[in-house]
Amino acid sequence: MEMFGYEFPLDIRISFSLFFDEYREFLKSDNKLVRDRAESILKIVEEYPELEQGIITENRVQELLPQIELVLEDSFSQILQKNEIKIATIPFSNVVLKSTQRYNDIISAAGIDFEPQIKNLNEDNYFIMGCSIILNKYYGYKIDFRRPFFYEIPDTIGINRYYRILYNGDFIEIIKTDKAKEINEQDVAELLDNFDNVAIWKEKFPPNSWIFKGIVIANMFDVTTDVSLSDFKASLLRYDKTKDNFIDSFQNIFRAIFNLPEIKVGFSNYNEEDQVFERVPFKSIDSYILFDQYSDDCESALCKGSYYYLFNESKYFAISDVNKYQKSTPQEKIYKNLIAQNINSAIIAPIENHGKLLGVLEIVSPNVHELNSINANKLQDVMPYLVDAVLRSKAKAEDELELVIQQECTSIHPSVYWKFRQEAKRFLRALVDENPVSFREVVFEDVYPLFGQIDIKGSSDARNSAVQKDLVLQLQSISKIINKVGEQDALPIYEQIKFRIDDFIHSVTDRLQVDSEQKILDFVKKDITPLFKHLRKKNKELETLIHEYNTSLDGNIKMLYKYRRAHDESVMLINKEMAALLDKKQEEAQQMYPHYFERFKSDGVEHNMYIGESITKQNSFNKIYLYNLRLWQLQVMCEMENEYYQLKKDLPVALDVASMVLVFSASLSVRFRMDEKRFDVDGTYNARYEVVKKRVDKANIKGTNRRITEKGKLVIVYSQRNDEREYIKYINFLQSKNYLEEEIEMVELDDLQGVTGLKALRVNILYSKNKKDKEYYTYEDLMKELN
Repeated sequence: MEMFGYEFPLDIRISFSLFFDEYREFLKSDNKLVRDRAESILKIVEEYPELEQGIITENRVQELLPQIELVLEDSFSQILQKNEIKIATIPFSNVVLKSTQRYNDIISAAGIDFEPQIKNLNEDNYFIMGCSIILNKYYGYKIDFRRPFFYEIPDTIGINRYYRILYNGDFIEIIKTDKAKEINEQDVAELLDNFDNVAIWKEKFPPNSWIFKGIVIANMFDVTTDVSLSDFKASLLRYDKTKDNFIDSFQNIFRAIFNLPEIKVGFSNYNEEDQVFERVPFKSIDSYILFDQYSDDCESALCKGSYYYLFNESKYFAISDVNKYQKSTPQEKIYKNLIAQNINSAIIAPIENHGKLLGVLEIVSPNVHELNSINANKLQDVMPYLVDAVLRSKAKAEDELELVIQQECTSIHPSVYWKFRQEAKRFLRALVDENPVSFREVVFEDVYPLFGQIDIKGSSDARNSAVQKDLVLQLQSISKIINKVGEQDALPIYEQIKFRIDDFIHSVTDRLQVDSEQKILDFVKKDITPLFKHLRKKNKELETLIHEYNTSLDGNIKMLYKYRRAHDESVMLINKEMAALLDKKQEEAQQMYPHYFERFKSDGVEHNMYIGESITKQNSFNKIYLYNLRLWQLQVMCEMENEYYQLKKDLPVALDVASMVLVFSASLSVRFRMDEKRFDVDGTYNARYEVVKKRVDKANIKGTNRRITEKGKLVIVYSQRNDEREYIKYINFLQSKNYLEEEIEMVELDDLQGVTGLKALRVNILYSKNKKDKEYYTYEDLMKELN
């Protein structure tokens, strides 16, 4: 019988021969009722012998359904019709020969034309399951390929319910045909190793080569809660909480467990350090107790009852009628929040581990009494899995925090990360073997260094000037108030304070000393602030003046911070823009050839790079990659200069920058210093490179008092003649690309601490007013254009 729309190893013949054999035995019974029943059933088979021989067409099955109903009547007890979920069928099929009333009601509730399908069983699985019936029933191999079979059927309120199917195979016969192949031990061994290879199964069991004769009785059991709990565990392991469908799946599972279609699920984390509840950091997951806040103090977020149950009893708190609770305790925020979200019943449950609160599970409903202290007990089955998931989630969050801190604060560049992993594995293996070792310093031999900086010129002087202006302006404001007080109340003490203020103004204006700012801060804090608190109570005019003065101060340092803020914001913006451009360009450079890179922001942006075989670990390094990186560095310095001078006109304080690169021709060793968490050159000879890096931008051109670095110029510092020749080639190329002006200036540097013989190439940078502008300007021309 073609009962499936696909291949099957068994030719299906619906037969009740084994039923009739049983009834023939009943004819021998001493019980007359049993004999009479057996005779009536056997009369049916006399009239319709194909019920025993086997029905081979679906149409004939439909025609014989009344007789089939009578034959199966004893298997479907009338008194259990509304209790049992049972059907007579054939394996893995939707053919229903007879069913109980409860099964019919379940299918009817699912909707018109609903046809149940066995979950997680595709065509290949069907075929292999058919083969397993042959192996078990005919050959006697106890091979269990089967997973539990389930029907997924929606109920009247739209919740998917799950029914486990248990097949009774007592009434089937498996008959071998001449098309069937003999199966031996070797065949079975091969099949055991090839469950997923359906072609091998079809080779051993050709389609329709065996006959299935009989029927199966399928008993079903509602296992919605069990399946939902299983799905719940799987979802906690499988789903990505950042995906929008995670919470939908989660809510559907809870709706099935509670059998309530309108409930929603929320979470809030417990931050033990700050004693607050916080939202879970995923946009699709709500917290109904926090409502529109990111975090809230625990006592404030909860009512007294829920706080006591969660923190003292470690038990859930059920609110069956939110409005009723709100009326009895109108001051509690939790009920106001729930009502604002149209929540009328809720369960607030602690997620805890060994007495330690991890967070709160919030189940809410728009319906009164729908959630209560009785169905809250269902959470006992859920909580152990949720606790495990929250512990994992918190551990993962801590790892992510650590990762961010490492990346942002103690970054290990990706190009060298492999060596740290290598050393970390060695370190952990030693701990496992109980052979404690120290974490060795990571060293990279024979690498070539590159250093560059774009420095803010005169930043210290500019900041000192801003400090002077702020201090003088604040002192003058204080003086104005003291003068007004003196007019109203001529006490000698006010003259003495006025004298001290004038003295401070004079000393700061004349020359800013290292301790000037601190002295004035102490004066204001100890003398002026307490005095002004007293004076503002005297009259309205003084209150207004002192209020204006206080408003002008920075809230943190309680000092005037007008000019310093403008300067600091300008430096911050310069650093931010330059670093962002450098980082973006660095990504491109890494694609050309991997190398170590780090940058620092202070009064400008400086960067270190190291390139060499020991970093890349690929036996692929060639000096061409070093030359390429040197050219790239010069080009990026020019682009950063251009970017800056387009930014300059929008800065609170107009500052200038100067660019420099340092060339070191020899390779060196670089060591990661564990105590300082940074890379540094290794060895005494290489230390010369670090000395030059720190001091070269402050050096003068030999025989002059002019700094080597200068606004509008790219400066290349070197010591070897071959470096000079190499960099002139790069300069010539960049000149052809309109990055640099034609003239090249060659100068010598004053000697640095123990370092002599340094030279420099200096070239004017060409600028454009904007990125699309095809006209190019020197620094002086650009300043005229911008101004």
